[in-house]
Amino acid sequence: MKPLIAGLMALLASLWAWALLDATTPPEAHPAWLWRQEGLNLSGLMAIMLMSLSMYLATRPRWLEGLLGGMDRVYRTHKWAGLLSGGWALTHWLIEMSDDVLKAWIGREGRLPREHLGGVLDALRDLGKDLGEWAIYALLAMLLITLWRRVPYRYWRSVHRGMPLIYLMLAAHAALLAPTAYWTQPVGALMAGMLLAGTYGSVVALFGRIGSPQAHAGQVIAVVPRGQGVMQVRCQMQADWPGHQPGQFAWVRFAEAEGAHPFTLAAADRGDGSLTFEIKALGEYTAALSQRLKPGLPVRIEGPYGRFVLRRVNPDRAQCWVAGGIGITPFLAWLEALPNSGLRMPAVVLHYAIRSRASDPLLSRVQALCAALPNVDLQVHAGDDPGASAWLSRLGEQDDGRKREVWFCGPQGLADRLHAALAAAGKTPAAVHQEAFMLR
Repeated sequence: MKPLIAGLMALLASLWAWALLDATTPPEAHPAWLWRQEGLNLSGLMAIMLMSLSMYLATRPRWLEGLLGGMDRVYRTHKWAGLLSGGWALTHWLIEMSDDVLKAWIGREGRLPREHLGGVLDALRDLGKDLGEWAIYALLAMLLITLWRRVPYRYWRSVHRGMPLIYLMLAAHAALLAPTAYWTQPVGALMAGMLLAGTYGSVVALFGRIGSPQAHAGQVIAVVPRGQGVMQVRCQMQADWPGHQPGQFAWVRFAEAEGAHPFTLAAADRGDGSLTFEIKALGEYTAALSQRLKPGLPVRIEGPYGRFVLRRVNPDRAQCWVAGGIGITPFLAWLEALPNSGLRMPAVVLHYAIRSRASDPLLSRVQALCAALPNVDLQVHAGDDPGASAWLSRLGEQDDGRKREVWFCGPQGLADRLHAALAAAGKTPAAVHQEAFMLR
């Protein structure tokens, strides 16, 4: 995620600087007006490039899974590109608003002359300026709603669905108001490519075609309450379901009017199109599912996606698997698939952190699966155990951490504590794998 965004920003800044060095500056131009204009150019370029990247990644391009390390990383890059684009758009707006400050400070003397293209093109530029002004207010409002987590998800999603239209308005603004010299330089080529990618993403979103090449129809065949807000949902897919690897996830849509949500496939592939999900009520959407789901309900499942898969386990490394609560779901599929996988599996320690042994809805299944696997050492850590959090310190101190491979799935708070424990003990694992999914 970070290398892609940072790399694109560095490339764009370099091409902007190249264009700046190649530009001819009027001798009467005041430096303050000059840097205001170049600040507008750079901030606008950054905003529209990152927004274009975010719009393209929203289509969930499968070819980027390998490059970014999984569809969860693709989605996280989409999210952060969108947030950063909002930051650059705000910077662009603030620089634009500095016009009156500069007039009061140094007057209009030395102001850069407006570029005139004549006739229709000047009229289109005026339209592009108006479109950008309206769209940026909508974008900043959307950014505020995204960051203000107390806004219910359903409202955020409703507002978020307007993003393709906002993007197209801002893309028109950027294309029409960019200096004409850019279009004969590398910075213009990069901008044109990003605008095309972002426009493609916007059109796909507007027509409701996101993920459609990977979408498959099926129906719910069983809904089993597990207790503690967890329910098991079993689905039967049609014959075109391609199968999945243990540990992968899918985007699931239980009703056409609602968005797709990512859920881990919590059982190994059986080759018969049957899928199992263990869904916990963690938010407004998942809490309402238990009231609506019933056998026979049609379902649209997109995928499978993800690289948190059993075949990526390094057989030459000692394995430390850590699950927090409902984060056990990918490991359920791993444990179920192991006996028939043919994989050479090293010694595994599976740490399962739960609130209570007596009430955990998945503990019995985990224990049964581990009992059949002699090389898997299950260690259960319940919140109501004496010294409940001490296991993290012990985990950090165990063996030579450089020889271990850590796989983690669970809440971010537990992930932070795990990384802190490893760092405090000075044990740097050979690799740490963690899925990264937050819808907001």
